[in-house]
Amino acid sequence: MTTRILILGGYGNFGAHIARKLSVEEGLEIIVAGRSLEKGQALVKELHGNASPPRAVKLDIAQNLPHVLENMKPDIVIHTCGPFQGQGYDVARDCIEGGCHYIDLADGREFVSGISALDAAAKEKGVAVISGASSVPCLTAAVLDHHLPQFGKLKEIDYGISTAQRANTGLATTAAVLGYVGKPFKTLIGGKMREVHGWQGLARRKYPGLGARLLGYCDVPDLDIFPTRYESLETIRFRAGAELSVIHLGLWGLSWLVRAGLVKSLAPMAGRLMKMSHWLDALGSDKSGFHMYMTGTDALGKPKTVRFYLIAKSGDGPFIPSTPAILCAKMLARRELQRRGAFPCVGVISLVQYLEGLSGLDITPVFDA
Repeated sequence: MTTRILILGGYGNFGAHIARKLSVEEGLEIIVAGRSLEKGQALVKELHGNASPPRAVKLDIAQNLPHVLENMKPDIVIHTCGPFQGQGYDVARDCIEGGCHYIDLADGREFVSGISALDAAAKEKGVAVISGASSVPCLTAAVLDHHLPQFGKLKEIDYGISTAQRANTGLATTAAVLGYVGKPFKTLIGGKMREVHGWQGLARRKYPGLGARLLGYCDVPDLDIFPTRYESLETIRFRAGAELSVIHLGLWGLSWLVRAGLVKSLAPMAGRLMKMSHWLDALGSDKSGFHMYMTGTDALGKPKTVRFYLIAKSGDGPFIPSTPAILCAKMLARRELQRRGAFPCVGVISLVQYLEGLSGLDITPVFDA
């Protein structure tokens, strides 16, 4: 039986990787959708199409998505058209109405944590609506779930992502990050929700094989989801950073202008700032890193710390966020994922499954207990 998968933004950075990975799977028919039919058709020529020939379709999610869903009748829709910060649930609602499963790569805090508002409608239609099938909160929850049995009480997590200078980061991803630079948001610190500001709270973390890199606070879905999911947690610090200190510190400086109210938001400057950052590509590398430090006590009440890293080379770091959508789509197609309703992508994919999904890429896990 063939499963038809419609990928929104299918020729973008994340969408193209998802399309290539899924097109080699037996029983899957891939439809690449986006506002440029020519770009979609160019990608389709690269795809395998084991079940049925892959296709491209012109689509604008704000205009003709219901029409395309009615005509194409996909079984699964994968939504990669960010930034999700500020987006509503129109795409997910259209998928529910069309009777197809929905997966997105959202990392917007309110977007992912609020997806349960569609739970009743999704269950009534018998579909799964999965939000946040990305590094946060899917990978981060998988790392925690994997290591949790080592703790009697997990008290603190300090974790983050350092992006390679020569990573092919898209405009939507850049705009999403810039949208909260300098802006206030709350995270759990010392057992209470306390206010921090985007890209501030400077810290330096050392990655195996990469050296030390600067990081600053980022607003992610985990900050809402994890205090409830992991009730013993007292502190959650998530940070992200640029590989080059000069770029990271430059953005840190701009964050103070936003915090002071002199600049409303850096998001409108995404294209210009991204172009300027590429002037320094020769000074950087294609190596990215993810870390998570977990601290608490073991079963005997003794202090315990566990460290986990993912080290990505050869420019493969941006493929980490797209892996959960690939895995979820395959699980739904194979009837291995039976859960229905609307929910964040936590507890859906194990760390072992995640790492298997990264096979073939220049990405290495480092377990350092």
